[in-house]
Amino acid sequence: MPGGTQTARLENSGREEILADVSTNRCLPQREFTKLSGVLQHEVSEDGNEGLRIVMADKRDFDDFLEKFHKHRQLMVEELHKVIIGQDDVIEQILAAIFTGGHCLLVGVPGLAKTLVVSTIAKILDVEFKRIQFTPDLMPSDITGTNVLDENDAGRREFRFVQGPVFTNVLLADEINRTPPKTQAALLQSMQEREVTIGQTTYDLPEPFFVIATQNPIEQEGTYPLPEAQLDRFMFNIKVDYPTVEEEERILDATTGKERSEVRKILSAKSILYLQKQINMIEASPLMISYVTRIVRATRPADGSAPRFIKELIDWGAGPRAGQYLIIGAKAMAAMDGRPAISPQDVRKIAIPVLRHRISANFQAQAEGYSTDDLVQRLINEIPEPPVPKYQ
Repeated sequence: MPGGTQTARLENSGREEILADVSTNRCLPQREFTKLSGVLQHEVSEDGNEGLRIVMADKRDFDDFLEKFHKHRQLMVEELHKVIIGQDDVIEQILAAIFTGGHCLLVGVPGLAKTLVVSTIAKILDVEFKRIQFTPDLMPSDITGTNVLDENDAGRREFRFVQGPVFTNVLLADEINRTPPKTQAALLQSMQEREVTIGQTTYDLPEPFFVIATQNPIEQEGTYPLPEAQLDRFMFNIKVDYPTVEEEERILDATTGKERSEVRKILSAKSILYLQKQINMIEASPLMISYVTRIVRATRPADGSAPRFIKELIDWGAGPRAGQYLIIGAKAMAAMDGRPAISPQDVRKIAIPVLRHRISANFQAQAEGYSTDDLVQRLINEIPEPPVPKYQ
């Protein structure tokens, strides 16, 4: 779209909202409208027609967007804390994934509100939410959908596709490690390409689309570890830990009383897509790209830049997707903090949830009592930060 100011009028076609670009005198469906880059302003013209004005984003507009987004994110956290007590890091990382289109794997023992966190986040988003309880007898078609044979009024038989629960915006894959690998693999295409292939036909999934999976780390019987290829598709591996004493007292007080707090919807699907596009505009300088590259390459034992302890305690390291998610996640952290560029602190903040499921500690590391978290933290401490001035 050429520079300058464009006006988009809001019309109602009876079936879907349509936005008209008056500069080209054509209508834009909502899915195409999300590609436009600019600041939306609501207006009412002299003839009484409502509209949205698209102002091409310059630096001042973008700074204004960041300030408003920072306040909006605080509002979302306040709504979540009406139901969820504590778990600040978990909430922050899930929101970072949602604002950048990533998927999350929540790992924690039973009773830590993993499912409640996901369902509550879905409530504050004005999007479709579905939950799949993964069991040993779950089949791939139970997730993706299947073709059924129908007979029409004329007596002609034909196959009709019945969508599975994966056709949603937020999909909760509960206890994902309780189903066999062939069923777990049904999510591979949907998580990466955002589409599902049934027979010879490929169907696009709704936008936005997120998979948030949960699993219990302490049970081994009747469980199936996720394949490495599927683990790598999760942006964050989020560990859900026990609450503090004060938080647990508040949980007991809040959940054993008569009153139940309700949350209100804050973001629509179109708003999420718009936020994702704007957050991609957060700056990642060449120095920060180099810093992330050095971190990822240092996780690989065969790489010359790997520290000695990595070569001794790690079997294999992270791939390029880890670097992509480190930068994308850092952009989300910077945006939520109201800053237009990422910093080394943003990268360090998300390094463990991004890398913990992408490196494999060997037997020597386990024998010496090192977890993957310990190794990632030690690596981050050893990689020098680039000399970037802090944003004021």
